[in-house]
Amino acid sequence: MSTIGPFTVRPLDPEKDAELLHRWVTHPKAAFWMMQDATPRDVEREYARIAAHEHHHAYLGLHDGEPAFLMEKYDPRYVELVGLYEPLPGDVGMHFLVAPTDRPVHGFTRAVITAVMEELFADPATRRVVVEPDVGNKAVHALNEAVGFVPEREIDKPEKRALLSFCTREQFEAARGASA
Repeated sequence: MSTIGPFTVRPLDPEKDAELLHRWVTHPKAAFWMMQDATPRDVEREYARIAAHEHHHAYLGLHDGEPAFLMEKYDPRYVELVGLYEPLPGDVGMHFLVAPTDRPVHGFTRAVITAVMEELFADPATRRVVVEPDVGNKAVHALNEAVGFVPEREIDKPEKRALLSFCTREQFEAARGASA
């Protein structure tokens, strides 16, 4: 059981949150986010585009009320993975980014991905979470595996070679039970 503390999420406000997100997505640890050269205005535009999209949503994750992570939820039938795999009913795509810090807390990122998965599976319609991280992002592959994701295959997206992976509600619960 995590002793990290409570997490909450709120919808991202592209205008108000752009400066904060800009610091996060341009940080060297966020290289796989592929926004290293983005300006604050670029970040605001990208998240305004997501906010306006019917099938893609962004949220700011809070830890003890303070911004701590970014979470994106998308419908893979319409965003990110169109034509790259055959979506099943109840599939939900996910991205997450933990805020950079000078004082890392052991287990924090694992607690964040667990909170993200809990948030996604809180919707009874979600049957399986889909991710497509860069094949070179070994740290996130290990985190994904720790919460129950099973890699299926590598795929070519326009911006990267990705590892398509899935986690059912049952796989997530089993992984949580194994780590409790």
